[in-house]
Amino acid sequence: MNHLIVSFLVALFAPNVLALASSELAMKSRGIILYNQHKAISAIPLLVIAAKAGDHEAQYYLAESLRAKSRFMTPEAKYWYEAAALQDNLYAMIQLGRNGNDFCEASHECEKSVKQPVEWLNQAKKLAQQKADNGDAESMYLMYEITLEHSWLERAANAGDVHAQYWMAVGYKQGDGFFLPWNRAKEVEKWFKLSAENGNPRSMMEYAAMLFEKGDIAGFRHWNEQAAMAGYAESVYGYGSYLAHEPDTYGFAYNPVKGYSLVSSLVVLDGGGGMQENVEYKLPLISAKMTPSQISAAEELTKSWDLTHPPLSSLKN
Repeated sequence: MNHLIVSFLVALFAPNVLALASSELAMKSRGIILYNQHKAISAIPLLVIAAKAGDHEAQYYLAESLRAKSRFMTPEAKYWYEAAALQDNLYAMIQLGRNGNDFCEASHECEKSVKQPVEWLNQAKKLAQQKADNGDAESMYLMYEITLEHSWLERAANAGDVHAQYWMAVGYKQGDGFFLPWNRAKEVEKWFKLSAENGNPRSMMEYAAMLFEKGDIAGFRHWNEQAAMAGYAESVYGYGSYLAHEPDTYGFAYNPVKGYSLVSSLVVLDGGGGMQENVEYKLPLISAKMTPSQISAAEELTKSWDLTHPPLSSLKN
């Protein structure tokens, strides 16, 4: 599908974006959840409704799902990236800018691009720069993604972007910057702590590990629980295992019902990411120490947990 048709469809559907029906919004949200659970194939039919209605976020995630399904850029994925990019979706622009040498282009299966990759990156940079100059922390982080200039990462982290704070900590942990040894450790802890407090579950786990190394076992347990509450699959698996004492390593109070419930909730992540194998290994170990009534109670707890906590996700930043 050529760029004139893409432009026409965006112009046709864009005015309806805010008029999505509640059912369409629900399908879009469900589609994004499935994408984050490595279930691209299941996400596609849910996302396509809002994407066709002109929702640029749905268009972007539909393109991501299509590309994940095929493991390379396809004509259909490129079409939806371009539809989103034409509505100033920065993430779509960046993907188009980074996929100039993809199989789609090399095999000549895609229609001629609306813009060349470098043009998409330049447009993304211009738009992100404008938003960043107005104080938007996320756009500051995207400027780092586009330019790889550390100053943008630092600005985004100081402005409160949770991903920038995480990557600041990771960079310093890996040796970036110049610090005295004791000051480096302080900077790493500072950024992981800030990112954890702002809701990043991977930072919660990193910060928990640092607290454990300092002998703060209660702090370690607290941040493990918080990461699980945020829906991060690895944390849910660890927290559930610790509660069921499989293993009993960090002094968590024994609660096999909650532990079984948490680990069993991860069966929904059967689309990828390797979690299914972990669950299949761990659940029999936990259930072997439980009565049938306890297992039934755990299954009921899983239902209520799903209703009161963020959707499980196995994707990383």
